[in-house]
Amino acid sequence: MPETQKMTPIFLSRGETGAILVSPHIFNLSGDWIGWVDDDQMVYSVHGHFAGQLTKDPRILRKREWSYGRERKKPPTPPNKIKPPAHFPLAPTLPEVPMYMVDVLEECPDTLPSIDFGDLRDDME
Repeated sequence: MPETQKMTPIFLSRGETGAILVSPHIFNLSGDWIGWVDDDQMVYSVHGHFAGQLTKDPRILRKREWSYGRERKKPPTPPNKIKPPAHFPLAPTLPEVPMYMVDVLEECPDTLPSIDFGDLRDDME
């Protein structure tokens, strides 16, 4: 990763950092790639499955009731692992998540597994 790329924390609704955006890639706090953001701010897992939408807070939210009917997208080339900083700035005051929405990183983090994990990955040959 070039030194000039900005690491942006993606917050959990409770205010902690839950992931890191190095546009367009999303990494977990260990530095493993877990997803990416498209031009419409839609978030997809490393396996190409829809996970939610990146909000301006930034958080990853989606409707509580949703179907797996969305088209699977071809993931970009996997980036190298990153080395996250030891500390991130505190989250701004975040609005409450409406009852019909879910904070993906907080309530269903398995939606964004690293490349080697996840129930929705392709079967190994």
